[in-house]
This record gives sequence, structure tokens and C-alpha cells, in this order.
Amino acid sequence: MPPKPPRRAGSARTQRPSPDGGSAPPAAPRVEVGEADFVVLCDALKVSESVREKAWKTYESLSAGDGALACNTKKKETWGVCIFIVAIDLDEVTFTFTELLKSIKMSVCTFFQFLKEVDVNMDTVSTKVDSTVSRLKKKYDVLFALYHKFERTCGLIYLEQPSSEISAELSSVLVLKNYWITFLLAKGKVLQVEDDLVISFQLLLCVLDYFIKLSPPAMLKEPYKSSVPAVTVNGSARTPRRGQSRSSRTAKQLDTDTKIIEILCKEHDCNLDEVKNVYFTSFIPFLNSAGIVASNGLPEVEVILKQYDELYLKNKDIDARLFLNHDETLQPAVIACSQLERTPLKNNADEEINIILPQTPVRAAMNNIQQLIMILNSATDKPSDTLIKYFNNCTVNPKDSILKRVESFEHIFKKKFAEAVGQGWAEIGSQRYKLGVRLYYRVMESMLKSEEERLSVQNFSKLLNDNIFHTSLLACAVEVVMATYGRNASQSDSTSAETDLSFPWILYVFDLKAFDFYKVIESFIRAEPNLTREMIKHLEHCEHRIMESLAWQSGSPLFDLIKQSKEREGQADQPEPTATPSTPFQHNHTAADLYLSPVKSPKKKASLSATPPPDVPPAVTPQTPQKLQKSTSLSLFYKKVYLLAYRRLHTLFLHLLSDHPDLEPLIWTLFQHTLQNEYELMRDRHLDQIMMCSMYGICKVKNVDLRFKMIVSAYKELCNTNQETFKRVLIREEQYDSIIVFYNLVFMQKLKTNILQYASSRPPTLSPIPHIPRSPYQFSNSPRRVPAGNNIYISPLKSPYKFSDGFQSPTKMTPRSRILVSIGESFGTSEKFQKINQMLCNSEGQLKRSADVGAAAPKPLKRLRFDIEGTDEADGSKHLPQESKFQQKLAEMTSTRTRMQKQKLNDGNDTSATEDK
Repeated sequence: MPPKPPRRAGSARTQRPSPDGGSAPPAAPRVEVGEADFVVLCDALKVSESVREKAWKTYESLSAGDGALACNTKKKETWGVCIFIVAIDLDEVTFTFTELLKSIKMSVCTFFQFLKEVDVNMDTVSTKVDSTVSRLKKKYDVLFALYHKFERTCGLIYLEQPSSEISAELSSVLVLKNYWITFLLAKGKVLQVEDDLVISFQLLLCVLDYFIKLSPPAMLKEPYKSSVPAVTVNGSARTPRRGQSRSSRTAKQLDTDTKIIEILCKEHDCNLDEVKNVYFTSFIPFLNSAGIVASNGLPEVEVILKQYDELYLKNKDIDARLFLNHDETLQPAVIACSQLERTPLKNNADEEINIILPQTPVRAAMNNIQQLIMILNSATDKPSDTLIKYFNNCTVNPKDSILKRVESFEHIFKKKFAEAVGQGWAEIGSQRYKLGVRLYYRVMESMLKSEEERLSVQNFSKLLNDNIFHTSLLACAVEVVMATYGRNASQSDSTSAETDLSFPWILYVFDLKAFDFYKVIESFIRAEPNLTREMIKHLEHCEHRIMESLAWQSGSPLFDLIKQSKEREGQADQPEPTATPSTPFQHNHTAADLYLSPVKSPKKKASLSATPPPDVPPAVTPQTPQKLQKSTSLSLFYKKVYLLAYRRLHTLFLHLLSDHPDLEPLIWTLFQHTLQNEYELMRDRHLDQIMMCSMYGICKVKNVDLRFKMIVSAYKELCNTNQETFKRVLIREEQYDSIIVFYNLVFMQKLKTNILQYASSRPPTLSPIPHIPRSPYQFSNSPRRVPAGNNIYISPLKSPYKFSDGFQSPTKMTPRSRILVSIGESFGTSEKFQKINQMLCNSEGQLKRSADVGAAAPKPLKRLRFDIEGTDEADGSKHLPQESKFQQKLAEMTSTRTRMQKQKLNDGNDTSATEDK
């Protein structure tokens, strides 16, 4: 046993007061566990006896396992990870996360990555630890993005070397420190959801506004210098104003003057009304509660430092003050840093270079919000005249019930939002809800117009009086708004981090079943052509979440539909005859079909208007016995589930079993059989759990060496996966365990006979591989092939836009994009054509020189391919022999432009164009 190290930490613990106010009893003698350096680390972190004992056992287990090499080369780091894991599991965290990082000399990003490496057997890190790590990651991402923005913004506000008349106490370093710590204190005290990037940034703007008003004009750059109110007094930040009346008058003027906040909002494309709301409902109350008074000038650093220190020690997480010192523990990973600062490559020395600002998370979030607001500028939070006409055409006018429902959900949403974010943010929640209402009415009108054209009817009484349809549509609209504001701050993570307000939070607020919400998603996307790519991808992600797990939760109407389908067909093994993998995924069903299914038959157009008599409640409408109609919603749902399931399986298969291609159809057959015939295995479980078990089962009977550990390791690397999927699987009621235990106790027991058939001489008939179509959701920036063209594709500019200047104002161009020709718009100067001619001439000259020396002609650079003999395959036009190559190209481009314009006109008149997003 090594000599016992000094017990500084232990003696400190003995001096802590007991809960009843007396002195704590002296610590009982104990036997030291582990090596001397481990004991020193435990003492430094003040961990309890139980934590150090279990942490050492965890380390010994890791050292003896597959991760022994990493553990032995990074011994102290491994100790720190083990202490972190055990302390969280036992709820005995006696140190902050930053203290731990400092003790083992690791950065945040390195620690998270090393934690993944340590969890090589998938049983070291519990889901409780995963949840804590996820929260820390999200908080770090938001803080890093905000500090990056904060530094750059302050550089645009304050002079680097202010005039000598400014007091030394008002140096830029001191001001920045004051700024940042005040913001951290406000964020911690005001916000319950600290990982909300947009709300946090709006709060940061409030802090900036407050400090700018208190700063001497000599420190400021324009336009802030000339906008500072006259009440500001130059001098020390510690010099109090005399006179109570003057003080109250000064504070009032500072609070009501909005010039600075208007400039800040304009510079950052932030909604002024929202920031004002944050300022007066949350930031001012925070100042009052913290004892920060505007009349006293800038708050003293020591005062706010003490308050923040108390908050930091209470939360036991990241000490964000260290951002000011660029502390190594808070430095981002290399990949994240390179993505944040990426700029286009320089083509050559003669190329004109543009200084290009990186697309930061804050800028991207503000751009998305501005685009959403621009889309809704023409919409109102009341039904339009067109919608009123549709309401009036109904047998039972739904207007009153719709308005009442919207008003009722506003109160519910406002209350739930305040509970999640903080009571001071209720009005912000109300503003976001109203944006969702505007989108709700806009999409509803678009849907009804499409239905009118499709069915040639104007009476949509049954659909418009359907409560679930309206609740789902409204929830979807509000979810789009919430997702736009809740952008992920991480640029390095391929998966989108979730916050407390992320989907499926909206389902709980609206008391809506996931399966009912799913029905509206595709129609919603088709009905709103101006949705951004990010929002379409988000809704598609929501749809996948529903299909993979949420729709399979107990109490879901999905199970009732499957049961009805079995009763209708009289078969116990066919939940939906039309939902087979071989059926091509083509449909023209709309939300009306899905919400009225299976009551309505899709072939009867007028059924949308069929409603019970006003004096007969819908629940007791007289009905005659009839054969149950097939469920359109169930059939379409199963088709989509099969497509999603096969895509997931195929991706995982390529990672693990690419050398055994004959196994994929077998695994898919078992997977599909389980979903179709043993669907109860999906209840309260995840689609991927069935997929991994199917893969393991087939490999087992085919004697292919594939362990669950290998499957899980590959699964973790896939996009949008969660470790809880394989670490916490339902075994039986309220009992959860790992995926391996689920396979042995549940999956294998249920499907043993079927699995063994694959090893026999008469295996089951293979299920057809699903036909994988293109995504039904077309994105506006996806390249499209020109009709009848020869390898000609068009796509809009991918540069981000500064929305304050309108949609068509790209803020940056790369060296390559500056010489691209935009068909249908002004070409600008003739220099672009000269550069194109020069490129063509250079390539031709190189070919000629190569031919002269007898060398093999090099392959020319890739260009638009036109017919070599002078015939444009698109329109068959011939070029004159005396025309230059450039004239021929220009003529061909003009011809292409004409065809595109004609196509655009035709698409505008074609009702099916609504499917192009």
C-alpha cells in the first residue's frame, strides 16, 4: 500500500456544518482504494467513499477489457471518467464539471470523445449518464456559439484604443468581462431552458443594449456612439450619481430608449418586438432581483462574480467565465473549429479575394427566423376571406369551433411554454404561437384549394369539423415555428440535438397522438411551397420518429387499426393486404383521405361533405351493419414503415456484412415478417431494436460471426441514433434492460421457430426488397435536370441570404461562383464572358499542343455536354459552320432558357405543381 497522501480535502469535509446547525462528526477511518495518484484525484474532487470504491472497480473492469490499451495509456483521464460516471449514477456529485476537466487536464470535446471510447462494451455508461452528457453538450454548444458571436459583436461596438480621457477602470477588457458575466448570470437565473440558442441570443442583445447605454461615447464606434442617450456620464464605472430624482429619471430613460436595441436587432436580423419583450418582461426584472441599478453606472465585477459563482457551484457544470481567458478546457474540437471558420479555397494568386464571414450558428438561426417571418408577412392570425367562403359552404359551419379551438390552445401553449422556459417568457411563447396560427390558416387554405381542384367539390364539412385534423394541423404549424426558433447550436454533430421544447413536446401540449399527427405531415409540406429545406427535413425527421417508435406506444390508435384490419380480412397474419414491400410507393392521398379513413371510401368524392344531421351527435349517428372499409391511413403508414425499415437495415448491413450479400434478403424477410405478423413486439419499443435482433438472429443460424457488440458499435455511428435504443429496451411491464437481454428473453422466444427455418433445407419464402423511390419531399435547392436536355442540370444559388435586404441578396460569393452565368438574370459586366472564353481557349490550346508533340490528348475539364456534331439534342437545332464555339454555346443556352421559361409557365398552370417543393 502506498503512503497515505495528505488529507486536505478530507479535513475540509469534516469542518462542514451538519444539517441541524452543529459541527459534522469527524470522518470515520477508511481504507484507501487504488493507486496513490487515484487517491489524490479523489481527494481533490472531494468524492465520497462509495464513489471512489465503485469508480476504482469500474477502472479495473475497463483495464481488463477490450479498452485496456486506451485505459492504460490514459490512466488519469480514465480515472476521471470513471469518477464522473459513478458520481452521476449514485447521485453523489461533489465537484463541478469544469473542476473535473481541470483535474485531469482535458477539454470538454476531448472528454466527451474519450467517454465514447471508454464505453466500448456498451455497458459502462448508463442512460442516466448519457442524459447528463447530452445536457452538457448542448449547453457547451450554445455557450461556445454565443461567446463567439459576443466577441465579434463587441469588436464592432467598442474601440480597441479609446481616448486617454477614459478611466482605466473602463478598459475594454474590464467591460467585456462585465458584459459576459452579467449575461451568464441573467441566462442562468432567467432561463430554465439554457440550451435555447435564440432566446439566449435575444437575452445577450438586451445585455449589450444595457451596457452600451452606460458606456462613455468615447469608447464606442458608430452608429452606437451617436445613439447613446445624453444621460450617460463619462467617468468611472464605480462613481454613483447623486440625487434620488436624477437617479430614477436616468434609469427610466435608459429603460425606455430603444435606439440602441433597434440598431442591434437590425445588425443581427433579429425581431425587434421579440427582443423588446424579452427586455421588459425578463431582463429588467432580473436587474432588479440582482440589485443592479442603472443609475449606479456599470455593475461592479466583484458583485456579479459572487452571484455567478454561487449559481455555477449550484449547477455543478461548466464555468463559462473561462471563455474570457480562452481556457484550454473550453476550446472546441478541431473539426468543429474548422467548420465554424471555413472559407472558400483560393483558386490562384491572381484571383480577387473576398473576405467571407463564416456562417455561424447564430447567423443561421436568425436567417431561418427571418425567412419564416417573410413567408408569414402576408398571412394573418384570422381566417382569410377565402377560408370564410369555404366555411360558409359547409353543411355545418366550422368557423366558431375553429376560432374557439385556436383561442383555447393559445392559453394552454402559453402556460406550457412558460413552465418549460420560465414564467417571464410567457409572452414570447404567445408570440410564437401566433406565428404558428398564421401558418395554420395559410396551409389550411392551400390544402382546401388543392382538394377543391382534386375533387371538384366545395363542401368540406366533414373534414373541417374534424377536431383531430385541426389539432394536428395547428400542432404541425406551431412545431415548424418552434423548430425554426430552436435551431441546434452544434455544427460538428451530425445528429440534431434535442431541447426540452423539441418534438415530441408539441404532442404533449396539444394532447395529440403521434399517429394522428403523422397523417398531416406530408400534406402540410406539399401545401406550403416556401418551407425551407431545414424545415422540410425537420418534419421528415418528425415523421421518422413517429414511424420508428412514437406511433407504437401503448394507447396509440395504430393498434386499433391493425386489429380492425385483421377482423376485416379474417386473417391473423396480414395487418394490411395492400401494405406489402413490393408495392411501388406511389400515392395521391391527402390529409383528407387519412383523417377520414377508414370511415370514408377514397373513391367517393362527395363523402368529404357528408355529415350527420345537426340534431344527431356524430358519436350516435344511425348506421347500418356493413363490411369494414380498408384503412387508407394504415396502408400508407405500413408502406412508409417498410421503406424506412429497409433503408435503415441496408445502411447497417453495408457497415457490417458487405462480404455476405446473400444474407440481406434473409434478414429483411425476418424483419418484415416481425413487423407484419408479430407487431406486438413493437409496442413501446423501437424499430431499430427489431432490426438489430433480426440481423443477429440470421447471422446466428447461418454461422456468421457477428456479435451484438459489433452491431451496436456500427449502429452508434449511424445518423440520428440514440444510445438509449440499445441500452434501455422494454423486457416486460416497467422492466428495461439491454438489447441482448431483450433478444434472449423476448425476441428469440417469440420467433425461435421462424428463425430456425432459415437454417433448414426449406427456408421461408423471401420477402421482396422494397422499391426505394426518391424522397416525396423535393427541396428547392436540389439540382434538377433540364427536360429533354443532355446532362444539363440547374440549381439555385446555395449562398445564405441576408433577409433584411430581401430574398435575392446573397451575402457572400465564392471565387468559383463569381464566374457562374445565371440564366434569366443580368450577366453584369463583360468580364465574366471574357473569363469563360479564356478558359475555353486555354483548354483548346492545351489539347492542340499535346497533339503536336504526339502525346495522348489529356481528358478535357468537365463542362456542359452538348452534341459534338453541333446538334443540340434538346431541340434539334443546327449551328452554322461559321459560328464560333462561344456563339454556339450562347445559342444553346438561350434555347435552354426559352424551354425553361415555357416549362415554368406550364408548371404554374398545372395543379400538380404543388407537389414540387
